[in-house]
Order: sequence, then structure tokens, then C-alpha cells
Amino acid sequence: MCGRFTRVTDARQMEVIFELNDIPRTFTPQFNLAPTQLATVVRGSPDARHASQLRWGLIPSWAKDEKIGYRTINARAETLAEKPAFRSAFRRQRCLVLADGFFEWERQGKQKKLPHYFCMADRQPFAFAGLWERWRGPKDSPLADPVESFTIITTEPNELLSPLHDRMPAILWADDYDMWLDRDLDRTEVLAKLLGPYPAEEMDTHRVSTIVNSPQNDIPDCIQPLAGHDSSS
Repeated sequence: MCGRFTRVTDARQMEVIFELNDIPRTFTPQFNLAPTQLATVVRGSPDARHASQLRWGLIPSWAKDEKIGYRTINARAETLAEKPAFRSAFRRQRCLVLADGFFEWERQGKQKKLPHYFCMADRQPFAFAGLWERWRGPKDSPLADPVESFTIITTEPNELLSPLHDRMPAILWADDYDMWLDRDLDRTEVLAKLLGPYPAEEMDTHRVSTIVNSPQNDIPDCIQPLAGHDSSS
């Protein structure tokens, strides 16, 4: 599962790394990004990649209301081609979800949950494999305007994640971005091969403060290593 992540690299760096030219200058760091919030997503056209702000929690085009988005923040890689909420987007509406880290919680007893931060070993930003949809609410709905939303795909965990959870977000290799964004490619068996667990040796993790448990805390302290706890890679 992926229920919280970060995107703190500045716009200029993101433009270079992901070959973009349209990130808005209002692009601000997000140290504790939670479901229903807006996040930066990249979609592709035949000649360019475009960045947009989409709501986290995919709302299928056929949904009666937006509440389904609370249950669709993640999509299992193994069942994308089967699930009604995801199968259409898997074929035609794939995206990159820009990030530089994510959180997972270690359970201690029934009540205590200790947050860990996961990132690349070189501290560079990366992209989750995502799907997006455009939904129109009823004419009398407060959300009568189209809502664009996304989900983050999950896969089996690597050795770094498995002690904490039985899932991890599917992180794409940079060389696979164009293939993932190619709307003309709809061979699900080919796409599924891009969604395996990212190698543990390419990643790092450290304990962080429990302030991250509340999404209202969106500050740099959310990702700082907790004193007395070494990182491990």
C-alpha cells in the first residue's frame, strides 16, 4: 500500500529530470501528501510530456459520486486488467506520479505505529506507475466541473519493505517512462512486466517522527531522520 508520499524537489529540477516544460511556478514542496489532495502527475502525448495537478483517489468515469475515490488510492498490479475501476485506464490512461519518497508504518502492538520514510539511495526523485481518469458529476453536484484523479499502482514488496508491509508502490525505471505513457500500447502482458518490485539495493529508509501521522503536518521535519535511528539501505 502507499497512503502517503512526498514531492519536494523544485520545479526546475523536475523539468530537467522528467523532460517537462510546463510545470507551473506555483509548484510548492509537499512533505506529507495524503489521499484527496492534489499531486503532480505526468501524462504523455506523441511529442511531449505534460505535468498536471490531479486529485489522489481515482474516480472512474462511470461512478455515481466521488466517494469511491477514498477506496481507490491504490490499484494492485496483478488485477489491473480485471477490475472495473481500473481496466480501461490501464489500457489507455497511464501516468507518472512524481515523488521523491513515501512513508510506511511499522506496527508495534495494537496501537503504536512507527513511520518510516523510503526514498532512492541517491536521493533523486522518481515516478510511481499510475492511472488517471476524468469524471463528471451530476449537473446539480458541487463537483459539476470535470474532476481528474489518479491512483498509484502497488506490487509485491522488495526486501526493504517486506518487514513492514506486503505491498509497495510500483516504481518505474526511467527508461520505461515512454513505454508506460504510450497510449497506443495496450498489450497488458507487456505493461505488467514494468510493475515488479524496485530493487532494494537502489533504495534507502529511515525512521521519522510521528508528526507525519497527521496529514495536517506538511513540513520538512516530516522527512528528517529520527535522532538515534540509523538509515539502512
